Amino acid sequence: MFLDDLMRELHVQLQHAGHTCLKILFKMFKQLEKTPRTVLACERSHLDHEKARLGTHVEQHFFNHKVSLLVPGCDRLPAELDSALNSMRSFLLVKNLPLSQLLDKEFLEKAVYKGSTYGLSYQTRIDEDNCFALLPNGKLVLSVDKDTYETLGLEGKPSQYQRRPAGRYVVSVDLKDRTMSPGGKGHQRVLKALTEHNPLSCDLLLSQHLPGDESPALQSLLSNHKLSEHRPRVSTHVMTSLPCPTLVTSDLQGEQQSCDPQSFLEWLGAVDAGVTFEEESGGYLSTYECPQPQTVLDSAVRCSVTGLLLPEDIYHLLDVLRRSVLEPKLAPWLALTVHGFQDSPVSWGTAEHGFLSGGENFYTLVLFQNLDYWICMATGSHDACPP
Repeated sequence: MFLDDLMRELHVQLQHAGHTCLKILFKMFKQLEKTPRTVLACERSHLDHEKARLGTHVEQHFFNHKVSLLVPGCDRLPAELDSALNSMRSFLLVKNLPLSQLLDKEFLEKAVYKGSTYGLSYQTRIDEDNCFALLPNGKLVLSVDKDTYETLGLEGKPSQYQRRPAGRYVVSVDLKDRTMSPGGKGHQRVLKALTEHNPLSCDLLLSQHLPGDESPALQSLLSNHKLSEHRPRVSTHVMTSLPCPTLVTSDLQGEQQSCDPQSFLEWLGAVDAGVTFEEESGGYLSTYECPQPQTVLDSAVRCSVTGLLLPEDIYHLLDVLRRSVLEPKLAPWLALTVHGFQDSPVSWGTAEHGFLSGGENFYTLVLFQNLDYWICMATGSHDACPP
């Protein structure tokens, strides 16, 4: 309201005076009215439905930084669920790794060609630094500044989220392509680009999923480099007297008995952030209240896992959740949120990811006792629509 009144006053003054400074101020306030574009795509289905796309969404969200789980109606996790959260596979942090190492013949044969190897540059900013990602399908994605792009001499395209003239470029190399076989023309060209003029290197997070009992070979392949192995960090918090929105499995749009998806996600984010739901303002300028209609849960468990988390581990967690949600003592739903890395070059699949204000790319699954589910996928203004 204050902003609207101020803009009207400025407009009146502009009608009587053509001062440049007032015009600039008026333009600035008009910009404040604009909010960044965001995308929230929601679907409702059943886990056993033949056309359910949940598996596709999970599989294509390659680089996951955090998993948050809310289990209403209990004061401790079921043993199988606790085990699943604590058994997510470890990952490597390789310091100052030359990107040319990813084109080494042995690395290609034991890591890239076998698939399910995930690599992401660590502590690089997608809007300022050169960022790199090795996708499980064998594609190497480089998001680089203009100077680096011109030095590389590789074919790429301007970032779709950069203003003109382009200051950032995206290069995608298919390491499984025939021409990229060690000794081939494509392999030699890319290897030369990564090693000459401006050799590229970075700290890299790496993890690999192999079927059966086969052990990942990454640690032995990179033994000549400085590396460390890390386990995902797990934290658990028990809450009591938690105000909770009333959800109805069939009402995704919130038109009848339950809150709409956006309001539910805001509430879920507040719970994950540890926001208290107190009716009294306590002298604070702003407060947050749980959406209506609501119930008060006697207890609930909030868990989070952080690290380089693979889609395969999330698949396993979903299998356990499927069994856990059938427990009669639990509330009629569970909520799982999977957060992507803010500075990953991709979000879903090979879709380019950018960073404007938050770099958000995540999905939330609400699983009901009858195995119906909602999935809500959210991105910011520098992302394509989720699949």
